[in-house]
Amino acid sequence: MKNKINIIDLGSRLVVIGILAYSAFLKLSSNPSAVHIFERINMEPIGRYAVAVLEVIAVILLAFHKTAWRGATLALVLMLGAIGMHIITNEFDVLGDKGLMFASAVVVLFCSIGVLINQADMEAQYAED
Repeated sequence: MKNKINIIDLGSRLVVIGILAYSAFLKLSSNPSAVHIFERINMEPIGRYAVAVLEVIAVILLAFHKTAWRGATLALVLMLGAIGMHIITNEFDVLGDKGLMFASAVVVLFCSIGVLINQADMEAQYAED
């Protein structure tokens, strides 16, 4: 049982890693949509860079099994903040993206929850064996 690869855990981690890595790249490369959303909340550019660094840290933590729960927790907190800011600013269609940025945050939120549940389940299985 210990050697069994949990496909759901791996898939969820890869989704979160992919979206967060792309999001961090957009923030670090000063993509107009990233700049726009951070200007709306008066956190440009320091807030944009800080969030991008935290996203990169979450990606690195999620890449390794032993630290995946830490990365998922960080991603979960970041996405709660992102979703909250989208709701507070009423900015769901950022520069014509048809809600893709908001939807990506929701997907990362639920995948992070999935990773945390799977990690807890795997730890419980290891404790039983």
